Amino acid sequence: MRLNINLASQPFVDSRRFWLQWGSGLAVLAIFSLALLYTVATGWRAASRDRHTIAQTREAIARCDRERAQAEATLSKPENRVMREQSEMLNQLILRKSFSWTRVFTDLEKLMPPQLHVVSIAPETSPDSGLAIKLTVAGQSRERALELVHHLEESPQFERPLIREEVSSQGQTPGDAVQFQVSAHYVVAPPRSQR
Repeated sequence: MRLNINLASQPFVDSRRFWLQWGSGLAVLAIFSLALLYTVATGWRAASRDRHTIAQTREAIARCDRERAQAEATLSKPENRVMREQSEMLNQLILRKSFSWTRVFTDLEKLMPPQLHVVSIAPETSPDSGLAIKLTVAGQSRERALELVHHLEESPQFERPLIREEVSSQGQTPGDAVQFQVSAHYVVAPPRSQR
């Protein structure tokens, strides 16, 4: 048997080399595509669980809001007005009683920058049923008061600190150039459990 091969009109092609190079590339792409599909599928499944959890949480919040509205409607009735006023007064007393001067001074001692000291401190109940603290601090520079506000912002015991007023105290107290009024919402820490 005689084979007539004309290499000029039909050039030799090494198909084995072609399939080894491109086939391995295609296999890598197929594996990468499968990995991406697996990641998308698991992400979609996790997102579905998250959506279900969010829906349950929203339902629980709506149920609590309905219960709260019913309780407020009951307390708003004229025959319950005295009870409501008494409960508000007792809640305010409990909130004031939970205020610990020792704990506040300990927290402030950790946060107070050098060359700044407390002149006065006054706790007040805030409209959102919390405790607000009004501090009057004095020091040598405004930067120290800003540093105190920065420390208060980072502290878990104080929220929304603001410098309310700045007054020059030249001649009032030796060494104090400026006096500041700082207000912050104080987070009452739960009592430590005894072991």
